[in-house]
Amino acid sequence: MYAEESTSRFGASHSVVAVPYDYGDKKAESGKVSRFNGDPEEFSWWKTNFYSYVMGLDEELWDILEDGVGDLVLDEEGAAIDRKKHTPEQKKLYKKHHKIRGSLVTAIPRAEYMKMSDKSTTKAMFASLCANYEDSKKVREAKALMLVHQYELFKMKDDESIE
Repeated sequence: MYAEESTSRFGASHSVVAVPYDYGDKKAESGKVSRFNGDPEEFSWWKTNFYSYVMGLDEELWDILEDGVGDLVLDEEGAAIDRKKHTPEQKKLYKKHHKIRGSLVTAIPRAEYMKMSDKSTTKAMFASLCANYEDSKKVREAKALMLVHQYELFKMKDDESIE
């Protein structure tokens, strides 16, 4: 903390004290989407927070995330092909698709986005993220069991030495 001497327009002198603020404690309660840190152990927690955030914005956004955009034709970057021919309802759906896509892209690390940047819809991106992280605990357990099995099979033959 520091104090700064200041003089008012009436000639009186007073001190201004600046109090430091810790910006590191800001979490999802700030109204911003919570960021996924890439830790498989925290994916379920993040997904629950992301669901709450999205539902707080607009419940139709979650439907777009789960069900997709229907008959809209999108390129690799999620942009509509021949957008001018869309009906007003399709334009509304397209706008909502990009709102949820923007939230998802904001919520994931850049490295995760680069892994799935070829996905054209938010549904495909989210499905890819879920496939990578929801079953990862089971995958790790299976790998651990496989390593234990390989260790158990590893035996030195009678004619072999350590060298």
